[in-house]
Amino acid sequence: MQAKSIIVWILIGIAAGWLASVIVGGGGLIRYLLTGLIGAFVGGFLFNAAGIKLNLGHPLVNEIVVAAAGAIVVVLVARILA
Repeated sequence: MQAKSIIVWILIGIAAGWLASVIVGGGGLIRYLLTGLIGAFVGGFLFNAAGIKLNLGHPLVNEIVVAAAGAIVVVLVARILA
């Protein structure tokens, strides 16, 4: 994996985690990153399983929205379990 790909993943994770925190609460840069990265995997799985394809004009925006949706699910499930 190239360094550029890792940086893009980190930026997507931070953006998705921040969006999730705006919607369901929470905070902190590390928490944004972890929630966003885990949410990217969860969101990707859920969107593929449901057969949902996004076309919001730019692939990066699509990835951020999918990751944010997954991060919201992760935060809500974590709150239910806690």
